[in-house]
Amino acid sequence: MTAQTVVLKTEMPDVGVPRRGKVRDIYDLGEHLLLVATDRISAFDVVLPNGIPGKGRVLTQISLFWFRKMEDIIGNHIVATEVEDFPAALRKYREVLEGRSMLVKKAKPMPVECIVRGYLSGSGWKEYREKGTVCGIRLPAGLVESSRLAEPLFTPSTKAEKGHDINISFEEAVRLVGREKAEALRDVSLRIYAKARDIAEKKGIIVADTKFEFGLIDEELAVIDEILTPDSSRFWSARDYRPGQGQDSYDKQVVRNYLLTLDWDQTPPGPVLPGEIVAKVAGRYREILEILTKE
Repeated sequence: MTAQTVVLKTEMPDVGVPRRGKVRDIYDLGEHLLLVATDRISAFDVVLPNGIPGKGRVLTQISLFWFRKMEDIIGNHIVATEVEDFPAALRKYREVLEGRSMLVKKAKPMPVECIVRGYLSGSGWKEYREKGTVCGIRLPAGLVESSRLAEPLFTPSTKAEKGHDINISFEEAVRLVGREKAEALRDVSLRIYAKARDIAEKKGIIVADTKFEFGLIDEELAVIDEILTPDSSRFWSARDYRPGQGQDSYDKQVVRNYLLTLDWDQTPPGPVLPGEIVAKVAGRYREILEILTKE
């Protein structure tokens, strides 16, 4: 399978039928799960017909880089990342699985997603313009788009079954998981973000905001799913950073910007992306992988 082959879905009949998310195919292997990051891409909560070559590998390799970096802060769900270390039944699918799959422990997912915002952007900027707040948290007057916040904000959300996730207050998170766990989620999210921000800044990258998912493994909190990838984070070039405007980001914003030029109501089916947009996004993903993981 070449680097340009696009994997939109995996088929491993003797392994089982996967649960397909927007990007990942998840196989239940009994004791463990197999997570396979495909090259699917979604925008406005709609999975688009064509994918981005190599995207799943980029997401997986960036996640593995960050999982390792954060082990001194929190454990994760990884069991194995090399196909030769997977169960024997999976090894004949090496061509598909290599570089884009992880064998992981099963976890009980926490019912909140943990967002940390270090800069004023996206939906946070929109709310600030209207109300002077971000997720209900009052901020100083006079901030501009892309302003660096004095202190990163922890802004949890609920996992919606359909459509966009819903921002909630910290007290609502307490009601969902209990005060002890809510405080643990907040504290570890802020610690991970602070360490990631410092590492990335040394490489000329700003981590504007990011989203974490956590679960319980043997009653211990662990970071799961993906971590600090272009699909879960907003990465900007420190060299090109200019407060007071939107920033060019290393993610699928190129896709969103293109789709906003179309007469499309943001409901399925999504439009096919033209080749030049696919190539630009693929290049953007490869670039951030190279920048972040190069030691």
